[in-house]
Amino acid sequence: MLKIRLKRNGRQHMPIYAIVLMESLTRREGKSIAELGYYEPATKRIEINKMELQKRLSQGARPTKTVRHLIEKILS
Repeated sequence: MLKIRLKRNGRQHMPIYAIVLMESLTRREGKSIAELGYYEPATKRIEINKMELQKRLSQGARPTKTVRHLIEKILS
């Protein structure tokens, strides 16, 4: 099953999370299928490619709880 989830990047104590499409059994830092955007918690900046996100959701990809919350923030 495909999941839309966060993949940690950045430096120590300054994380930047990529919002990626991955197989559900892949480890957090494993190979991703597609990168949909990113999230910077320090500045609360969220960037998501909305067209790519809609495409992946229509194909059956499921977002994690955290990513679902970020998507709701952007769409509202």
